[in-house]
Amino acid sequence: MKAATASFLPILLAAALPAVAQDGRSATPVRTEQSSTLQALADEYYRFGLAEYEREAKPDGSTAPTGKLPSVTPSAYAERERVLQDLLARARLLETEQLGERERIDAAVLVTLIEQDLGDIAYREWEMPLNSDSNFWSYLVPSGPMDVVQYENYIARMRDLPRFFDENIANMRSGLDRGFSVPAVTLEGRDVSIEAYAAAEVDENPFWRPFAEMPARIPAAEQERLRGEARNAIEQAVAPAYRELLGFMRDEYLPKTRKTLGAREFPRGEDYYAQQIRQYTTLDLTAEQIHRIGLDEVARITAAMEKVKEEAGFDGSLSEFIAFLRTDAQFVAETPDELMGVAAYAAKRVDDKLGEYFGFLPRYRHGIRPVDPAIAPFYTAGRGGLEYCQINTYDLPSRPVYNIPALTLHECAPGHSFQAAIALEQEEAPLFRRQTYFSGFGEGWGLYVEHLGNEMGIYRTPYERFGQLSYEMWRAARLVIDTGIHHYGWSREQAVDYLSQRTALSEREVGTEIDRYISWPGQALAYKLGELTIKRVRTKAENELGDAFDLRKFHDVVLSLGSVPLPVLEQRIDRFIAEGGAGLDGVTYD
Repeated sequence: MKAATASFLPILLAAALPAVAQDGRSATPVRTEQSSTLQALADEYYRFGLAEYEREAKPDGSTAPTGKLPSVTPSAYAERERVLQDLLARARLLETEQLGERERIDAAVLVTLIEQDLGDIAYREWEMPLNSDSNFWSYLVPSGPMDVVQYENYIARMRDLPRFFDENIANMRSGLDRGFSVPAVTLEGRDVSIEAYAAAEVDENPFWRPFAEMPARIPAAEQERLRGEARNAIEQAVAPAYRELLGFMRDEYLPKTRKTLGAREFPRGEDYYAQQIRQYTTLDLTAEQIHRIGLDEVARITAAMEKVKEEAGFDGSLSEFIAFLRTDAQFVAETPDELMGVAAYAAKRVDDKLGEYFGFLPRYRHGIRPVDPAIAPFYTAGRGGLEYCQINTYDLPSRPVYNIPALTLHECAPGHSFQAAIALEQEEAPLFRRQTYFSGFGEGWGLYVEHLGNEMGIYRTPYERFGQLSYEMWRAARLVIDTGIHHYGWSREQAVDYLSQRTALSEREVGTEIDRYISWPGQALAYKLGELTIKRVRTKAENELGDAFDLRKFHDVVLSLGSVPLPVLEQRIDRFIAEGGAGLDGVTYD
């Protein structure tokens, strides 16, 4: 899973957008004026985002934090809204029929991203800057090697923490006042994620980690200077800010946060949930429609689970098989390194097969790391990104090894880390496109490649195949549970029972996941709906192209788009079919 949002692309606009040409370049005449206007708008939006969120561009197209943290005051968001409304008005004036095909997609993505930003502002989401999975205080320590300037920026950000935390605390108080807060039941125990950062001993504070071992290329005198400044920043700014935040959470926020669960209980709750559905899925579906899709998928996957249970030679019911998988010691790694080894071996088996399923392979390489211990107790099973993917090694009995191949496919390659690298390496794409992320597309791809693991031969035993089905059931059940909680008024107990009875997830994972769905409305819908879209357009291409269909070309075309709204993906595959299933220029398909 990669945590991200995207907003709704109006159906009218999507329907007016032809797909890109087979090589991703413009295949129709481009009127210079409109093309230049689009480029100027895209550059303006990109620069605006860098400035507002305190990022700087790197030569490879990625971005890095500056020496400040962003402003999150209501006045800052009011100014962002003013700028974004102006950008959106000008973007809607573009004569898209005068743009090349690739540029029309760029225009569609730009409009969608701006609408996403404005949707968040409209519901004042900054007043609830946390959920049971994600927050504003746990992801501020950089990883990987840094140079002197990056260390200095990091120290400056540490000194800026008190201001940043004070602004978030003020926003959370405003949210409490209007009933816009995280449900209390989902935050039980989450305050421990703040404790480590509030430690008085500098050497024990996670913010000290980048200074414990510094690159040898930095002269010793510089290392000593930077460490001295870091100690002062942690003692004078970081630890006090976290102690204040911990006190606020325990004494004020947790006692006062709401006791209801569903998004429908928010101010304008039904409209807010509908907006969240559109934002995360980029589809125009109602909660009722999604609930029904989920029920159908649950029934289909249950039948597939029964077949795998028989393959395993298990003499008992499906529920008894799930209980066996949850409790038998053979499925538990003895050490965190052993669990990481299972993931690493799965990743290398995938590497051995990538060339058979993809023509374009990215140059960028990612690592595999354990989830930070400070957040692991309440974190999801894994997460993927450009630089590395993560595997949660906390509480090993809750991380059965038969789930790890599917998890690794999703988070690492050919899942999130792989797709992020390909998007970054699309040199013809505007800078704002290279790190864009729409959950429906991105999480749909992650779930799709879990299933692709069957074709790639990654799952070697019935247990690993059941792990893949259990993960797919997990995502199908989300459609039922998320809409059940936020539209139909389900209790937490109903949601827990529904998920635990249908998957082999551990009790810990079930509880963590349900709290995530309660506190993060709509996000969990992206996975299954995105996967179903990708599977559907693949099947369409296979049926219509027949022997001309090449799976490598299909995958290359999908990923070379970068992240897009799902209607745009569907149109691109229609063009792929119309043009005979051609792959990418410059890629050899033997």
